[in-house]
Amino acid sequence: MKKLISKTASVIFLTTLMTFQVNSQQKETDSIDFFLKDKMEKLHIPGLQLTIVRNGEIVKSNSYGLANIENNVNVTKESMFAINSCTKAFVGVAIMQLQEEGKLNINDPVSKYIPDLPDAWKTLTIKQLFSNISGLPNIIDNTENFIGDTEEAAWEKVKTLPMEFKTGDFFRYNQTGYVMIGKIINKASGMHFTKFIEERQFQTAGMKQTRFGDSNDIITNSAGGYTAQGVVNGKWVTTDRMKVNFFKFPEYFRTCAGIVSTSEEIAQWILALQNGKLLKQKSSLDLLWQPAVLNNGRIRGFNKLVNGYALGWPIVSRAEHPAASPIGGMRSAFFVYPEDNLSIIVLTNFQGANPEFFIDEIAGYYIPEMHEANGFGWSHALRKLRKELIKQNYDNALKLAKNFKKVDPSFILDENELNDFGYKLLGSGKKQEALKIFKLNVNLYSQSSNANDSYAETLAEMGNKKAAIWYYKKAFQLNPKNTNAQHQIINLESK
Repeated sequence: MKKLISKTASVIFLTTLMTFQVNSQQKETDSIDFFLKDKMEKLHIPGLQLTIVRNGEIVKSNSYGLANIENNVNVTKESMFAINSCTKAFVGVAIMQLQEEGKLNINDPVSKYIPDLPDAWKTLTIKQLFSNISGLPNIIDNTENFIGDTEEAAWEKVKTLPMEFKTGDFFRYNQTGYVMIGKIINKASGMHFTKFIEERQFQTAGMKQTRFGDSNDIITNSAGGYTAQGVVNGKWVTTDRMKVNFFKFPEYFRTCAGIVSTSEEIAQWILALQNGKLLKQKSSLDLLWQPAVLNNGRIRGFNKLVNGYALGWPIVSRAEHPAASPIGGMRSAFFVYPEDNLSIIVLTNFQGANPEFFIDEIAGYYIPEMHEANGFGWSHALRKLRKELIKQNYDNALKLAKNFKKVDPSFILDENELNDFGYKLLGSGKKQEALKIFKLNVNLYSQSSNANDSYAETLAEMGNKKAAIWYYKKAFQLNPKNTNAQHQIINLESK
């Protein structure tokens, strides 16, 4: 079963999206523009900026859609977007600048710079704070509200809370560590961390518009923000209407989030970082992008894609085309592909855009093997199966899978990945091929309600009503909470 937004939500979103516009600095529209048009429509993104750096030069920089829905204002190259937690990448650079100057070391205990810490905090290192493996209690709650009304109140309260786990045992995203890093920069640099970053990074890289700020500030050319997220019973959920996203980042919290910028200026910053203007030593850049290792020898991050975390930089660690990949607020991201001399910056004004999940596809327009249609990003097992299936017109899928398994016991096809593969084939108009993949998934995962649901959906789409009803009934039998299957059975039986 493919997750879909409600019809009501779609109508509301699409009426606010208006007409897609490419406010281009390019001479003509290209394939990437059409790709982004489709993404913006499907993900309900009002406005977006894109800048691409290749081989040390900006090769593409475009603006799309609306910066302000209420007043029908287009995004331009001057539009300013909040980058939220991407700010942490700048903080990582700041710490490495101070290390190059001999003013601190990332392996120093934080107690060297911050007095009056709980005993359990004193041996934590700067590096452990950065990589979210410290085990510290969080200075914000599950709804992202501060646990105190003032900086002092929040700081004093968080110090009374117990450690969440033994340092190094787990990865858990945590803002307390970054508040502490702000205090460390203040002490080591002799100035407030915001000023240090402004002088040593914004000014050095020629970022004339970039600044710290939030919704309380008047920001020229602000693209504002929109969201479909809301808190219901203490949990974040996707609602069925778009609303203005008010974001508040007190000054002490601005190591966690707080920079507002443009995609072109972030591109300038990346170039300055790679060209030695911000960090003088290559070893500093290597450390900046080296993911932390847990006590069990593994690395961890947000998800299967962004699977590691370094010094303020989330990391996409993989054998092919690895990336340093700051992401922020479910709305903005930029991927630096060091081995490919390629960087892609995508800023949006919609919390829920999650551009980290489609930046690799943009990279595919420069490195064709990275296109999802060519199997990039899939597991070794699925890529191996797909290669043989293409040769055999997608016939004998189950037999092929079993043969691969006999030869290699580690050959495992993931249910969810197969399901996604099927829907990608459907989206490409390859219905027969998709049907065979969904059938394979049902054969491998016969007790999965979702696998049976997806197969039934495709059967129904291809006119095989009788078989579709049978598999929908099985999906509902396996999971009585599968209301989609129940509704589809009623709908098909009434025809």
